[in-house]
Amino acid sequence: MGLLDWLRGKKQAPSAQPEAPSTPEPALQKGLEKTRRSFWGRLKSLFAGRKALDAETRESLEELLLLADVGIKATESILAELEKSLKDEPLQEGESIMGRLEEILVRRLERPFTPREGHPYVILLVGVNGVGKTTSLAKLAARFAREGQKVVMGAADTFRAAAVSQLRHWADKLGLPLVEKGMGADPGAVAYETIQKALQIGADVVLIDTAGRLHTKEPLMRELSKVYRVVGKALPGAPHEVLLVLDATTGQNALRQAQVFMEATACTGIILTKLDGTAKGGVAFALVEETGLPIRFIGVGESAEDLLPFEPRAFVQALLKE
Repeated sequence: MGLLDWLRGKKQAPSAQPEAPSTPEPALQKGLEKTRRSFWGRLKSLFAGRKALDAETRESLEELLLLADVGIKATESILAELEKSLKDEPLQEGESIMGRLEEILVRRLERPFTPREGHPYVILLVGVNGVGKTTSLAKLAARFAREGQKVVMGAADTFRAAAVSQLRHWADKLGLPLVEKGMGADPGAVAYETIQKALQIGADVVLIDTAGRLHTKEPLMRELSKVYRVVGKALPGAPHEVLLVLDATTGQNALRQAQVFMEATACTGIILTKLDGTAKGGVAFALVEETGLPIRFIGVGESAEDLLPFEPRAFVQALLKE
């Protein structure tokens, strides 16, 4: 099944699928290399020959998790779960602390989501400027188009000329329709016309970009709430996804951004970008722990193929295994 079916929940969620191969796909392995080599790679030596989590080892593990930007809350949860697991079920022959930790980390990243039906399937992307929001939208459009889906894009970030021109460039490159009304136009009107265009041509997927002016919080919240309402009036049940785009290189600052946008609109998931540019990919655990949102996609490179549907086990294995 294709990406649209996965989003709609018409097949098992990634975390419920059979165990991923022991060697993660090359794009994911390469994209997480900085995090793996700088921090997670040290876990192997830390646990070598140990069958229990003594105080010194616990302290060293805590330090590694915090350095990888896992965050205080998620770190304490992981350590507590690992200690309990080892106490309740001591390691058997052939088991390792690393193996137990892997299973715990996978569970920490698993979050249920409620798939929603709709045709066309409407996705709003929200997030501050500079996190890769518009680029992520274009990459998603390219993937959907490559799978044979009819896609319409909407440039509802009308406060930033670069966002509109960037989407226009991608629309021309991909041969996809783009609804735009220029700088200063009403974002709600752009969203409405995008839905109407999609209905008119029988589109399968609608991708709508939005503004991300975090420094003007109240206007941002009002604007996003309006766009959300307008989309719902134009197509009952929409939007079907509101994906919050966050930049992994900003570390714990991404948590504050998440809080603001979750206040403004009903986010359904996260796109975590630029993981290839940071050694602190552990922020994924902090974001899931603090927001409760599932990560839906991760960006591990520049090409459209480097925006990957998120699978917790594959992500953890890419962190822990060479």
